[in-house]
Parts: sequence; C-alpha cells; structure tokens
Amino acid sequence: MKRLGISVYPNHCSMDRVVEYIELAAKYGFERIFTCLLSAEGKSTEEIVEEFKIMLDVANKHGMEVIADLDPSVFNNLGATIYDLKMFKDMGLSGIRLDMGFAGNEESIMTFNKYGLKIELNVSNGTKYVDNIMSYKPNLENLYGCHNFYPHVYTGLGYDHFIKCSKQFKDLGIKTAAFVNAPSAEFGPWPVSEGLCTLEEHRNLPIDVQAKHLFATGLIDDVIIANCFASEEELKALSEVNKEMLELSIEFNDEVPELQKKIVLDEFHFNRGDCSDYVIRSTQSRVKYKGEEFTPNNNELDMVKGDVLIESDLYTRYAGELQLARKEMKNSGKTNVVGRVVEDELFLIDMIEPWQKFGFKLRK
Repeated sequence: MKRLGISVYPNHCSMDRVVEYIELAAKYGFERIFTCLLSAEGKSTEEIVEEFKIMLDVANKHGMEVIADLDPSVFNNLGATIYDLKMFKDMGLSGIRLDMGFAGNEESIMTFNKYGLKIELNVSNGTKYVDNIMSYKPNLENLYGCHNFYPHVYTGLGYDHFIKCSKQFKDLGIKTAAFVNAPSAEFGPWPVSEGLCTLEEHRNLPIDVQAKHLFATGLIDDVIIANCFASEEELKALSEVNKEMLELSIEFNDEVPELQKKIVLDEFHFNRGDCSDYVIRSTQSRVKYKGEEFTPNNNELDMVKGDVLIESDLYTRYAGELQLARKEMKNSGKTNVVGRVVEDELFLIDMIEPWQKFGFKLRK
C-alpha cells in the first residue's frame, strides 16, 4: 500500500502549530510522519520525551506512523540499546530512522524488537550497507528504507543514482520512501532551506508532479513532504494524486465534442505492447465506439510531444482511437488534436512503457 506523509520539526516551531498541521494532514488522508531527533543533544531524556509525546499522541490518535531520524550518538544519549528500544515505544514512535548506521548485525537485531518498531535505513548512499544487513537475516517486516532530502540547491540526487539506490532496496522486498518539496513551505531541520527534496530535478516542480513522478517509478511506496508547513492546497493536491496509476493533467482545445472528452477522461487507457516511437496508443475506444461519429476538428494542427489525439472518421477503422504524441509529427488532416498535457508533466510521458496503464485529468 502506497502512502503520503508529512514532516514536522518541533524544535523549530511551536507545538501548537505542529499539532494543527498534523490534524490538517490527517484530514487529507496522510498516514505517516517523519521527524528528527538529531538535534536532541543537550536535553534530558525527560525533556525529549515530554516534548515529543504531545505531537505523537495526536498522530497516534489518527493512526499515523511516526518515524524519527537519529544517529548512534543520539541513540546512546537517550539510553537505548540495540536490545532495548523501549524508550522509543514509550515516546509513541512507530520506528526510528538510522541516519548513520551501525555494523549490520545491530540493525538486524533491532528488527526483532518486541514492540514492532520499524527500523528505517538510508537509501541514498548506494553502498552494500543493506546487503550486509541482509546477510545477518533481519526481520523484513520491520525493515524500511528512506531516502535523504537536500536543503542546498543543486545537491539533490541525480535520477540515475536515485533509481539505482531505490531498486537495490525494492529488489530485496523492502518498503521505500522519498521526499518531495512543498513550494509554499519555509523551513526544514537545518538553517539552509532552498527547497527540500530527494531528487534535484523536483526542486522547482509543483508538489503533485513530484509525487506522480516518484510513484510512477514503481520503486517508491511512501512519498513524504520534507519541509514545513505545506499549505492546505498542497496537501489537497497530493491527496488527489493517483498512487497506483499515472494520471497526466491536461487542458482541452476549443470545441472538442463531448464524446471525445469522455474518451479522454473516463475510458481506461493502456499503451499497446507493440509500441511506437511516435505515439502511445490506447485502442479500446475505437472498438467500444465503433460506428459513432468522429468528425474532423482541430485537425489542421501538426502534433508535438504531449498532444492528446483522437483519430477522425477519415482514418476509417482507426476512428475513435486515442493516442498521445511522443514527438513532433505532421498531421495528415485525419487526426483531431483534442488537448495537451500540461508543460510541467511532459517528462512523465516517458514513464509510460508497453502495457502501462495511464489516465488523464483536467488541470484545475
């Protein structure tokens, strides 16, 4: 099951604001929370527990999974051991993320904790770290993987490295997560805040487009907003993202017949297995609506990547077939250009593989 999450940093804002944000996220179906214990040094155990318990009680009331980032020094300062994670359970946490890990067997031992706490590993480094842990036979039910986020512009992960690292975990059957940036948010856990995301190419994209991309890779289970505080509009936009199937946002051209709009928005689409370099073909509509009228309109336009096409009656047996342009093409005058994928999402077209299911929705 794929999920959405938020991040909260109680050391950097009022607890009332954190609680309000958690309540709002729960309203829109968010199911997990990332938080940070890395800045907990210098505080007593009692202070840390008391500070976090307020927000954790609210999160647990809504059934939200809360995982806190820490390193071995904070781990020791809190009085925890690899055999005893009671401290984290008492706080109300669902798990801990090891920003810097141990030696392998320690992580494996922790996955067998009697509280069912999740042990989350850093996915972004691309080393054999997780393979080493696997050699110690961990309890996979309690083992997660989560990418880093990057507050400094141009320091986020490149796409190829991201895919390699994510695949390393997914191939082992480990649940994965990655972070997206909320453009309206103002801060994260560190003083530098130039957006906060896992993939560098996401830094200036709309938040829903970032999430669509991560889910479309097939390698990420949970998408988490890294910075605070995302607006209600951004939370709502993320809540409306189809986590299981890529849905491209489009705008219709003028004077498109209602039947053709219905084919685009309401019919089930998948790319044919015998795929073309020029178009993605969804052919079932030509079968379902055989005999219906597909009068040529907007057929004088040449096609470019992202154009949504429906073949007219002039193409006889192809009439009613939906296509999505992958590159520039000349229009013979037989193809209706009914709409276009929005500019921010053109790159997502390249994610659609043979037999891939996909859909369209109107940009709001």
